[in-house]
Amino acid sequence: MNEQDVLLERTNQPDGVRWCVRLGKRTLMFDDESAARAFAAQLHMRLNREPLSLVPNADKEPGS
Repeated sequence: MNEQDVLLERTNQPDGVRWCVRLGKRTLMFDDESAARAFAAQLHMRLNREPLSLVPNADKEPGS
């Protein structure tokens, strides 16, 4: 596991089940599993996508 891994864990609390989304030292807890899964998926996509460019093939020389 590295600092950029998004983890989803189920925890049993005295007042019910909670879902924890972890990223490094940060933790966010949810009561609803689907909300936790949606947040974890969005966070994973945001952290692991490639940078967007408004200009396609911006790294190439013009005319090549």
